[in-house]
Amino acid sequence: MFVEQIYTGCLSQASYFIESNGEAAVIDPLREVDIYLKKAENRNSKIKYVFQTHFHADFVSGHLSISEKTNAPIVYGPNADPKYDCIISADNEIFVLGDLKIKLIHTPGHTLESSSYLLFDDKNNQHAIFTGDTLFLGDVGIPDVAQRYQGISKEKLAEMLFESINNKIKPLDDNITVYPGHGAGSACGKNMMRVTVDTLANQKKVNYSLNGKFSKIDFVKELVKDLPEPPAYFPQNVKLNRDGYVGIDKILKNNLKNLTADYVYNKIKSDDVIVLDTRNPSDYCNEHIPGSIFIGLNGRFAPWVGEILKDINQEIILIVEEGKEEEAITRLSRVGFDNCLGYLDSGIESWKTAGYSTESIRSIDPEQFINESSPNSQIIDVRDKSELINGKFKSSKNIPLSKIDSHKKIDKNLTSYVYCAGGYRSVIACSILKRDKFNQLVNVESGFSGISKLI
Repeated sequence: MFVEQIYTGCLSQASYFIESNGEAAVIDPLREVDIYLKKAENRNSKIKYVFQTHFHADFVSGHLSISEKTNAPIVYGPNADPKYDCIISADNEIFVLGDLKIKLIHTPGHTLESSSYLLFDDKNNQHAIFTGDTLFLGDVGIPDVAQRYQGISKEKLAEMLFESINNKIKPLDDNITVYPGHGAGSACGKNMMRVTVDTLANQKKVNYSLNGKFSKIDFVKELVKDLPEPPAYFPQNVKLNRDGYVGIDKILKNNLKNLTADYVYNKIKSDDVIVLDTRNPSDYCNEHIPGSIFIGLNGRFAPWVGEILKDINQEIILIVEEGKEEEAITRLSRVGFDNCLGYLDSGIESWKTAGYSTESIRSIDPEQFINESSPNSQIIDVRDKSELINGKFKSSKNIPLSKIDSHKKIDKNLTSYVYCAGGYRSVIACSILKRDKFNQLVNVESGFSGISKLI
């Protein structure tokens, strides 16, 4: 028996490869599927099943591409309504994989079709459960991402989730391994642990959904309290995963195009295109194309693209470091942003060589910030509200990055000092504000992690 977790930090997402005696299965694959195909090849195995825990909202899955390339059937649980051929499994249906067995357990609550997969070893002992977005480590899946297309209240889904966890997962053997669909940082849960693998026994101690301290009523109240509005791209990704999408091979063929500076300039003038600068924050602050938005590849790139740009059909032109063009397009496609026109050939240098102007954003270190700022300064903290427990700078206004385009609290006539936790999100915020004609912007490098050492 071979089980491997394939974790993608940018999305805080876990997919799984299981193999036994020449037969393999993949659970919740990413859109770029070569990694799973190569694992099967390296283990001299054939992919027999592609198991989906639900219709994902935060990323586009690779289930269709794997099925197309291997003829492996796609498996969903009850209530799934995909627009392509697949197996809609019954609750407790068994699938044989080499010397192993995998039982689909219908665990609705995150979504109506949400299912978990219980793995039995060659001696028919319970070995592991793959819980998707039903049970996380230290947390559970939030029920609101399904609302926009399923038309059911979050309270009703929370009740279902309580029943699924207490009646389907909690009775399983304590010594089994819990393999969740996401880890800390995902928008699919509130407060996940940073570890990505644990035992069910330990989760019964540390996870409020399993420790027996909450009644159903209290569980529902806790789960639906302060639920954030799901990002606009979530229901769009659900639709792609449910209805079908273009494979990553075709996306790369269509989008991996080098564009001239003249083409980019004329496109910006004539169309509603967004120039997306993916370089390092310092490079962007030093010089960038006017009106461009910064979201760097060296951070949580794909989720922030979805959060900030919102519409997956948005036309995008990339500014990338040489050699990272394919990576940028691939990571855009993970969240369904397939309408990339290409990338500026030779980057910002070709833009300047063609005679076009650049802009910059002043960027200072925490010590300069403390020396310059005063009680009357306009200081914008773009961290999430939950991060304020770590402290904040006096007189700062908290406007989370996800809300930065609602900037009524910010005075354009004042200099705005912008900081986050570490210096990544603050540059995103500055780029959005500058695009909206805020010209007196100062980025605080290192963010509150640097500021806190000096106050």
